[in-house]
Amino acid sequence: MPEDTSSSADEVLEKEADRDLRIAFDDAAHPRGRAAAADQGNRRDSRSLSRRRSMSRDGITTAPYSGLPITYRTLSIQVAESRKVETDSSADIKSSKKDDEDYFTNLTFHQLQADQLCQQLNVSQSSGLSESSAANRLQRDGGNTLPKPKTNYLKKILMYLFGGFCSVLWVGVVVFFICWRPLSNPPSPTNLALAILVILVIMLQAGFSAFQDWSTSRTMKSITDLLPAEALVMRDGQLKKMPATQLVSGDVVHLKIGNKVPADMRLISHSGDIRFDRAVLTGESDEIEGAVDMTDQNFLESRNIALMGTLVVNGSGVGVVVLTGPRSVMGRIAKATASTEERATLIQKEIWRFVYIIVALTVCLALLILFTWLGWLRRDHYDFMNVVAMLNNVMSCVVAFIPEGMPVAVALTLMMVARKMKAVNILPKGLSTVETLGCVSVICSDKTGTLTQNQMHVNSASFIDGPIELDDFYRTVNSEKAEASSTRLLAAASHCNDATFDPTTMNLPVSSREVQGNATDAAVLRLAATAKGGDFGTAIVPRLFQIAFNSKNKWMLTLHRKEADSDGSSGEYQVFVKGAPDVLLPTCTKYWSKKTNSVQPMDETARSAFKTYQDKLSRNAERVIVLCEKTLTAKNAVGTNAFSDEVALSATEDLTIVGILGIIDPARPETAHTVAECRRAGARFFMVTGDYGLTAAAIARNTGIFSSERDPDTIATIKSDKAISAAELANARKTGERHSLLLEGQNLGNLVPEDWDVVCEYGEIVFARTTPEQKLRIVEEFRKRDNVVAVTGDGVNDAPALRAADVGVAIVTGSDVAIEAADLVLLDRFDSIIEAIRWGRLVFQNLQKVIAYLLPAGSWSEIWPVLVNVFFGVPLPLSSFLMIIICVFTDLFLSLSLIMEREEFDLLSLPPRNHKRDHLITLKIYVQAYLFTGFMETITAHSMFFFYYWKEAGIPVSSLFFAFEKYTDGFYGYTEDQLTHFNAVGQSVYFVTLVILQWGNILAVRNRRLSIVQADPITEKRRNPWLILSMVISLAIAIFVTEVPGIQSLFGTASVPIEFWLIPLPLAVGILCMDEIRKLVVRLFPNGPVAKIAW
Repeated sequence: MPEDTSSSADEVLEKEADRDLRIAFDDAAHPRGRAAAADQGNRRDSRSLSRRRSMSRDGITTAPYSGLPITYRTLSIQVAESRKVETDSSADIKSSKKDDEDYFTNLTFHQLQADQLCQQLNVSQSSGLSESSAANRLQRDGGNTLPKPKTNYLKKILMYLFGGFCSVLWVGVVVFFICWRPLSNPPSPTNLALAILVILVIMLQAGFSAFQDWSTSRTMKSITDLLPAEALVMRDGQLKKMPATQLVSGDVVHLKIGNKVPADMRLISHSGDIRFDRAVLTGESDEIEGAVDMTDQNFLESRNIALMGTLVVNGSGVGVVVLTGPRSVMGRIAKATASTEERATLIQKEIWRFVYIIVALTVCLALLILFTWLGWLRRDHYDFMNVVAMLNNVMSCVVAFIPEGMPVAVALTLMMVARKMKAVNILPKGLSTVETLGCVSVICSDKTGTLTQNQMHVNSASFIDGPIELDDFYRTVNSEKAEASSTRLLAAASHCNDATFDPTTMNLPVSSREVQGNATDAAVLRLAATAKGGDFGTAIVPRLFQIAFNSKNKWMLTLHRKEADSDGSSGEYQVFVKGAPDVLLPTCTKYWSKKTNSVQPMDETARSAFKTYQDKLSRNAERVIVLCEKTLTAKNAVGTNAFSDEVALSATEDLTIVGILGIIDPARPETAHTVAECRRAGARFFMVTGDYGLTAAAIARNTGIFSSERDPDTIATIKSDKAISAAELANARKTGERHSLLLEGQNLGNLVPEDWDVVCEYGEIVFARTTPEQKLRIVEEFRKRDNVVAVTGDGVNDAPALRAADVGVAIVTGSDVAIEAADLVLLDRFDSIIEAIRWGRLVFQNLQKVIAYLLPAGSWSEIWPVLVNVFFGVPLPLSSFLMIIICVFTDLFLSLSLIMEREEFDLLSLPPRNHKRDHLITLKIYVQAYLFTGFMETITAHSMFFFYYWKEAGIPVSSLFFAFEKYTDGFYGYTEDQLTHFNAVGQSVYFVTLVILQWGNILAVRNRRLSIVQADPITEKRRNPWLILSMVISLAIAIFVTEVPGIQSLFGTASVPIEFWLIPLPLAVGILCMDEIRKLVVRLFPNGPVAKIAW
C-alpha cells in the first residue's frame, strides 16, 4: 500500500520508537509459515555453497567486540527460555533500560507476514519509503551506527607510564628522591635534579607512545570506513545506493552475494538459495539458510531475520529494515561487550623480547653491584662508597644499560611508516601486517578484478555451428527479419542477468552507463541493451525465482512465466541458465542451430564443435560462458520451499544451448610489472582463479605469470613416472630456471602429500577452475611447507583464502566479504603491493639500524664506567646525568635520521626474510653493537678520560686504578675541590668523545653491506640531509650541556678543552674505517668467518 496515504502509521511508528521498537502482535493471527517445518534440521541441498571459514585468526572489523560470539549465544539461550514463559500479549512492554533478554524476547518482527510487517512500518514493498519519511525517521532514531567501543583510558595511561623500560626508570626516580632526602645531609640538589630529569624522560616516552597510538589508529581507522560503505535501497520507487549509516526502520534493502548486512532486516523475498555467515556473532563457520517465514520463536534464531554485520555468502534477497544502530542485535551486544583489547603485533613482541633481555641484564648488574658493596666495599672502602654513592651507582647501572631513547625512536618509526603507507594508498589493519609482508615468499592472486580491470565486455558470440557478427546481430535482432535463434540468445542474455543499470545514468550511451552487479553480468547486460537500442526495460518478463551465481556451482538460473501463460494456469515456466561450459555442457541435450534456425539434438559432432570453439576463445584469453534455456512444468506452487527444491534439483537437466559468449577482461596495465617486481623480490607469483584452464593460461602469459611459451606441466606430468622431483625444482629455481604448472581444481583431490611437495616447488603456477575450498587448501599446503603466503583477491570466493593466508590483500573495489577477511587493503593500483613489500622490508631494516646505532653508546659504553668505578676504584668516568643526555637527546636525533634512510640498493632483490630465524634483534646485532663498535667506543672514551687526567693533572692511569677512598683531599697534592673539578671535566670529555664517536657509528650502520663510497649521505642516490642536521643538533646539545654555567653547577658538568673536541674526530673516522674493512671482508669472502657473524 502506498506509504503516504495515511499519517497514522507514522504516528504508530513514533510511539513504537519511544518504546524501543518492541512491537507485540497477536500470535494467533500469524501461525508459523510453511518454511518452519521444512527448515528444521538445518537442511542442506546440492546447491548450497559450503564455505567453511578458517577460524585460525581473529575477526577483523569486530575485533574491538571480542566477546560477541559468547554474549550472543548466551543471550539467544536466555531469550529462548524466556519465550517458554506465557505472557499476556497486552502486557506493557518493558523499557529499553531493562535487560537485553527482555528486549529481544518481546521483538515480534519475525512473526509477521511480509504485508503485515510493511503495513505496520508504513512502507510499500514495491516503492519503499519516500525521502521525506526517511528523513523524519533518521532525525528521530539517529544514524545507523554502532556504539563506539569503550576505551579504558586509565589502563592506557598506566601502560604508557609504566610499560617497557618505564617501570625500571620509576625505580630510579624513587631511589634518586631517597638519595636527595633523607639519605643526603645536606640534601643533594643533583639527586633531586636527576629524579626530575628521569621523570621528564618517562613523560617523553609516554607522550611519544600515546602520540604514535593516536596517529596509527587514525590511519588504521580508515579501513573500517570501508565496511559497509553503501547499501542498495528502494526509495521513492527507485533503486539507489546510499550510505548504510542513513538507513532507517522501514527501508527496503536489496542484498546480493558478497554484501555485509547493513542493519537488522526481516527478509520478505529471496532467490531461494540465500545463505548468511553469522560467524561474526556466533563464532561458528556453518552458514545459515535464509527464509521468508518464521522458523523459530526466538528472534535471534529465526532465519527470516538477517542480522547486522553478517555476510551474504550465497544468493540474493530483499529485506525490510526493522532495527538500526544501537537498537540492532549487534548494537545492543556491542554496547555491553565493547573492549579495546588489542593483540600485540610482531614488532611489539620483538621489542618486548629486547626489553626483557635488557631489563634482565640490568637487574643482574644492579644486584651484582649491590652484593659487591654489601660484601666488600661497605667493609673495606666505606669512605669511597657510602649508601648514597652505592645507590647512585646502582641507578647509574640502570640508566646506563637501558637505551631510554629507543622507545621514542621506534614509536616515531612506526608512526612515520603508517603515514607514508597511507600516502601511497595502502591501508594495513595492523603494523604487523607490514612487517610480515617483508617475509612473503609466495603470492597467490585471484584474476578477476585483481590482475584484471574487472571491466568486462563481450568480444565474440556464436552458435555451436557458426559465429555471430556482433554488428549484424545488433542491427537485425529487433527487426522483422530477425531469426529465432538470435531472438532466443537475446532473451537469455536479457533475462538471465542479475545486473541493472543505475537509473540516474539511463540517459547516457549504453557503454557509459553505470551498472550495479558483477562484471560478467554487466558485460552481458550491455550486449542485450545495445541489441535493444538502449531501451532495456522492454519485453522483460518478470522474474519469479532465481538461483544466483556462486563460485562453486558456476552457473545462475532465472525462472519466468511463459509469455503465453500470463495467469500461470498451465504450470509451465521459462527457465534460463547461464554459466561455465564445462559445468553445463554435459547436461545439455539440444542446441539452437544458426544454419537451420531451429533446435537440433546435441550430438558428438556438436559437442566437438563446441569444444573447438571454446578452446579457440580461451587461447585468446576470452572467458567463455554458455547461455541455455528450457521449459519447466512444475508440480508445486511458486514461492514454496518445495518449488525451490524442485527447480534446484532439475536446474541443469535437459538444457538447450542458445548461444556462446566470449568475454574479455583486460589486464591491469601494471600487472606485468607487478609480477616481475614481486619475483625480483624473491616472491613466487601464482594465479588462483575459477576460470577455464586455457583461458587462465593465456592470461598468465599476457601478464608474465607464465614466462615461457611452451605448454606448462599438468597433473599428468606430476603423476608420470618421469616426473621431476621437488629437489630438482628447488635447485632449478636457485639457478633462475622456472618451471610452469597448470592445475585445475578438479585434480587437486588426486594429489597426495608427496605430489604437493612437488607442486609447492614450481616457480610458476596457475590454479584454474578452483572453488573457495580448493583455494583454501592451496594456501594451507604452501604454508605447511614453511612458505609465508600472501593472497590477493576481491570476491566472496576469495574470503576463506584471504583469512587463512599470512597476509590477506584485498582491493578496495572488491566485495565487503573480501575486505572483511583481508589484512591489507589497496586503495588504488594493484602494483601498490610492491610498495607494501618494500615498506615491510624497509621498516624492519631501519629498525635494526636504529637499535644497532643506539646500543654501543647508549648501553655498552655507559655501563663500563660504572663497572670500572665499582670494581677498580676509578673515579666515575661518566655521570648518570650525561648518560641520560646521550640516550634521550644526542643519540635520539641521530637515530631519527636513520628512519629517513632510503632502502639499500639491493633491498628488493634480496630473498624474503625468514620470520622464524631472523629476529629484529639478533645475536649478530649484539656482537656488532657490543663487541665491535661498542668495544672500540668504550676503549676510546676511557682512553680520552685517562689522557685528560694525565695531561691536565699529571695523574697517570696506574694511580687512578684502585684509588678508591685515596682519591680525596691531598691526592697528588690536589684539594678535594680540584679533584672534583678534574673528575667533572673528565666525565665531560668522556661524554663529548662518545657523542662524536657516534658520528662514525651512524655513518657505518646506515649501510649493512655497501661502502660509504657507494652510498654516502650527500649524493642523490642515498642523500639524507637529516643525518647531517642531526649531527649538528647533537653537537649543539653537547656544547649546551657542558658549557652552560647553570647546567654545570646543577649537574656537575664542566667546560671541555678545545683539543678534546678535536681529537675524537679522527677517532670517529677510525670507527667508520674499521667497519668499512669489515664490510670489505664480508664482500670479498661472503662465506668466511667474518661474514657468518656479520649482521
